[in-house]
Amino acid sequence: METQEYDLIVIGAGPVGENVADRAVRAGLTAVIVESELVGGECSYWACMPSKALLRAPAALRAARAVPGAAEAVTGSIDIAAVLARRDRIVHEWQDTSQVEWLQSAGIDLVRGFGRLSGEREVTVEAGDGSTRVLRARHAVAVCTGSAALVPDIEGLVDAAPWTSREATSAHEVPASLVVLGGGVVGVEMATAFAALGAEVTVLARSGLLGTFEPFAGNAVTEALRAVGATVRTGVEPRSVRRDADGTIVVALDDGDEVRADEMLVATGRTPRTDGIGLDIVGLEPGSWLEVDDSMRVRGSEWLYAVGDVNHRALLTHQGKYQARIAGDVIGRRATGAEPVSRAWGPYDATADDSAVPQVVFTDPEVAAVGHTERSAREAGIPIRVVDYDLGWVAGASTHADGYTGTARAIVDTERRVLVGATFVGPDVAELLHAATIAVVGEVSLDRLWHAVPAYPTISEVWLRWLEALQD
Repeated sequence: METQEYDLIVIGAGPVGENVADRAVRAGLTAVIVESELVGGECSYWACMPSKALLRAPAALRAARAVPGAAEAVTGSIDIAAVLARRDRIVHEWQDTSQVEWLQSAGIDLVRGFGRLSGEREVTVEAGDGSTRVLRARHAVAVCTGSAALVPDIEGLVDAAPWTSREATSAHEVPASLVVLGGGVVGVEMATAFAALGAEVTVLARSGLLGTFEPFAGNAVTEALRAVGATVRTGVEPRSVRRDADGTIVVALDDGDEVRADEMLVATGRTPRTDGIGLDIVGLEPGSWLEVDDSMRVRGSEWLYAVGDVNHRALLTHQGKYQARIAGDVIGRRATGAEPVSRAWGPYDATADDSAVPQVVFTDPEVAAVGHTERSAREAGIPIRVVDYDLGWVAGASTHADGYTGTARAIVDTERRVLVGATFVGPDVAELLHAATIAVVGEVSLDRLWHAVPAYPTISEVWLRWLEALQD
């Protein structure tokens, strides 16, 4: 059996694994990535990139129709075939050649196959042809295997072969009707996309849409989906699911009603991809989330790291990459002794996972948020003032589109006089988010924010309106 030795072994070649390996190599270490599917991972082929490709054309069309002059130039409808073809180009036809070339240029080796822990600092890889090889790490092993869609235990659901996010983002046809189970980010984004592409969409969300965001965000997305003909049903749960002989999905609800559709998307959460990777070898529970410290090292281990979704800190690609940069640097510095890494600040601790996680939901309208909501701030015992502002009142909004509607909420810590949370809902608000993220992370005082003058006329002028309201 072939055996190779590296400083670092990374299991999983998504953006998280790539960044861990890259940072370690930059520190002078040797690194290998083990991957059983495509280099580039979930985000590149089945999540972030294809989903945003499906959403972009409808969003661009809506934006054009909201501006007189441009609206008159729009004479046709969405070309579904062109949308799907563009999506295919963005995911490189589900080929990872360019990603492999990047690994090579970065000095990172690749081993294809399924990797599992087989001892201390040891990973055994089984290739598609059944052959195996053993990799040994001088310093560290990083588990970056991500997460998979959670399929709930509902009678008949598995046998009905529903879509998960993977099938939805890689679909080559738009079904005539689609039932979406779940009101989280995946559910509402895919409901928005498929409704815009012509499907009759029904969303089943027991507790409403976007429950972890400010309530007005979920309400706005619910109203928008209903406005384009989608059905949003809350307060109901499926009792059973079946697929009839003609292929129709039938969902029996707990209120006695039934929903029928050509396809069903299950978007009810995520589960860690840690089954079968040998966690039992190191005394951990197979299939579990992995608890880590702020350097991403698994608690109780000197050499095992878990980065990205598998540690359940913040299941977002950008947060996973943030963690990866920290983990790769820490592994490199611990291996080389270049610099102490035990201090509780700086680039060696993932503090943003606790209080400053930015997230955008690419629905219509967009939802962008960072830091605390009103509810989470109050639960944390923070003395706060909440400031809401109608984005339609900002001068820049009137130039952006006729009838622009949106809301911006600031959550201010009244004792420290800093912003601790912000939520924006409206067309194209995603680009407002990073300024709020900087203010939250940097703990910029309200007195200093007065001197950060927003350009006129832009929607960013909402920052001035927030500050004026806080003077009252």
